[in-house]
Amino acid sequence: MSPFHRFYHSPFQIESIPIKNFTIYWLPLIIFCGAIFIQSSFPATGQYPVSFFDKILHFTAYALLGILFFRALGTLAIRNRTRLTALLSVMAASLYGLSDEIHQYFVPLRHADMLDWLADVIGSICGVLLYLYIIRRRGAHSETIHGLTK
Repeated sequence: MSPFHRFYHSPFQIESIPIKNFTIYWLPLIIFCGAIFIQSSFPATGQYPVSFFDKILHFTAYALLGILFFRALGTLAIRNRTRLTALLSVMAASLYGLSDEIHQYFVPLRHADMLDWLADVIGSICGVLLYLYIIRRRGAHSETIHGLTK
């Protein structure tokens, strides 16, 4: 690499970094939050095959939401502070779950259920912990990509 290339950055390269971060890390989070909001806007469809099936759905959805928050927050300056990133991810997903339950309170044929919110919180904790476990098992290369430290 020539000395010139060391200091020269194309404007497209400089602008493509934030766009790439947004597209890969933030856009999936925004789309998933939108999907949860839209799904919660419809009246309840009825009974599930198993009495606690809705809790499983909440757990799974918010495990994924916790992971998506962790990935998105990993693009910020706090990315080297893994515990803080994990804590903020769980808090953000949990608060979104709480806001979703409040939203459902105002939707006809729906109601706010604190057990659903508990499933959201537990799901987000488990999702973030599972994600941390997976990226740490992959080794130092994955941790460098995600900006995490051991």
